[in-house]
Amino acid sequence: MSAPGHAGLAAGRWHTLTLVEQLAHVGSEVERALRAREQGLASRMEHAAVRALELFDLTVADDRWRGARRRETLRARDYFCRVCFGGDAESDAPDYLRRYFLQFAAAAGSSRR
Repeated sequence: MSAPGHAGLAAGRWHTLTLVEQLAHVGSEVERALRAREQGLASRMEHAAVRALELFDLTVADDRWRGARRRETLRARDYFCRVCFGGDAESDAPDYLRRYFLQFAAAAGSSRR
């Protein structure tokens, strides 16, 4: 098994972040994967997607997020996988993911100020 791409976060720091902050981090990896996919950079897309999935899984494993929060995170993970690996036929699917995660980035940024 390979070392996690986010070793510091996997070591426990991830669980100190709020859900909004966690999903903002997920969104940055999702953006990297989508951009690489659009540029036809398969290897780069795969690496970014693996990092995004790692962060999705760390978020889902966080015991603070149960019920609807966990289900919503799992739905976003599933949609991301369909877009990156399933060739989702919806042409606006990448834009939908970007808008979805941009909300978390904006909220995380405003909470830091």
